Amino acid sequence: MNSVFEVFQATAGRCPDAPFLCVPARPTRDYFPEGAEFSYRWMLEQALQAGECYAQAGYGSGHRVALLLENRPAFFVHYLALNSLGASIVPVNPDYRHDEIVYQLDHADAVLAVGIPSRLADLEKASQECPLQPPVIDHSTLPAHNPPAAPTALSLSSAAPGRDTECAMLYTSGTTGRPKGCILSNDYFITAGEWYLALGGQLSMEPGRERVLNPLPLYHMNALAVTATAMMCSGNCLISPDRFHPKSWWQDVTATQATAIHYLGVVPPLLLNQPPVPEETRHRVKFGLGAGIDPDHHAAFERRFGFPMVEVWGMTETGRIYTDNHEPRAVGSRAFGRAVAGLEARVVDERDQDVGPGTAGELLVRHSADHPTTGFFSAYYKNDGATAEAWRGGWFHTGDTVRQDEEGMLYFVDRNKNIIRRSGENISAAEVEAALQIHETVAQAAVIGVPDDLREEEVFACIVVMPGEDATVDNARTLFNWCMDRLAYFKAPGYILFCETLPTTGTQKVQKTQIFSSDTDPRSLPGVIDFRADKRRG
Repeated sequence: MNSVFEVFQATAGRCPDAPFLCVPARPTRDYFPEGAEFSYRWMLEQALQAGECYAQAGYGSGHRVALLLENRPAFFVHYLALNSLGASIVPVNPDYRHDEIVYQLDHADAVLAVGIPSRLADLEKASQECPLQPPVIDHSTLPAHNPPAAPTALSLSSAAPGRDTECAMLYTSGTTGRPKGCILSNDYFITAGEWYLALGGQLSMEPGRERVLNPLPLYHMNALAVTATAMMCSGNCLISPDRFHPKSWWQDVTATQATAIHYLGVVPPLLLNQPPVPEETRHRVKFGLGAGIDPDHHAAFERRFGFPMVEVWGMTETGRIYTDNHEPRAVGSRAFGRAVAGLEARVVDERDQDVGPGTAGELLVRHSADHPTTGFFSAYYKNDGATAEAWRGGWFHTGDTVRQDEEGMLYFVDRNKNIIRRSGENISAAEVEAALQIHETVAQAAVIGVPDDLREEEVFACIVVMPGEDATVDNARTLFNWCMDRLAYFKAPGYILFCETLPTTGTQKVQKTQIFSSDTDPRSLPGVIDFRADKRRG
């Protein structure tokens, strides 16, 4: 199979009436409030119709189309339609604000934006600030109407889509500011899906019999590349809610007959804090797959709900994942598996020299010595320097700190200090700092991650105000609102602390490790202003 569409089409030919997509009921939702289920046959028919419309308008290889479609079934209709033609999709986070959408459309060179009705105005406003000014359409207009004609000048190839053809561009937060666009090929997607299916152990799945509930958004590689592609390869069903709902989680699990679930670190504590319900022991779930479970919650969750929570590690750039999926598992230890053929690993110091067992260092990964990049992302778009730096020495540098024991088991220790992990979202500290720094009252800003009992980490901003400005609660509120207006809500500071000075190097770079002593919890300091309750979707 050369493309994701071909994989899907072949499966639809084998089992046309099998369910591909299940949408759990949600009475307050504006699409399929009573829930719905869609077969492989139905989805293929819709994708072929939409694909014909795109083809008639001239879309194909070399074109990128932005999709702001949330986790709706329409996402897969347009994704498969465009993939059949060799066009690439650029999923847009629906929580993004104006400046973030402008950046993504512009950086990706999107030639069209497809959205839900409630966000068309936002897309159109953003489009007007992009050099290409991509047209904006309502997803529901197809197949009644063709989209606007594609700009032929951007079409790079008339060849049929192949394994190396770009399938999607997903954005990942970097350490130096704006998110980086990861070019992901059909091969990346197919390899990721097949890898998941081949893991075995506690993660064994039977073709045509599994129903995997993944509450993660489709602009994440976990949901889109790993889970959805695995379902397409195996004739299984993806259960895709709009988001995670802790109060109705077990009702959704049982109603949809889920046999597996995906989770983030925020999921276990929220479910453990819910009062018992009959459904939590009447489910069919065989395993949970995810990352970031608190070691103190791991065994307790498995005892209460009756299935293994298998910790994994992966990144947008890698596609494939490590898993602690074979018994005996190292429950409650942050273990995430061992290196295997096709995803080799090293643990190194700051000079890229191997460290011994038990010593913390940066995780480096590759496919193999002869073909290090096989199955990985193709490149960071418009950033050859970052691509080369990430792959220096023939190994991909993850930025994550891990340790490895004598038997080869890998344990997660910490992530790159400039990346904050909040409820599954990777937040660039530099991006938040840049947003704060342009405010007229801010002289210096340093953003760090601090622990959070539910969300793994929270954004903590240390701010030095300009001479003559007041370090007041009102000013903190102004800066918080400033960030909320320019960044997705989850990136805004959950805490703000005004500081007299910040420690700097000789070149005036803030030394974040020197702001607080190692035994200090910044959250407990006098003067900290807590905005966590105000961080809500707008």
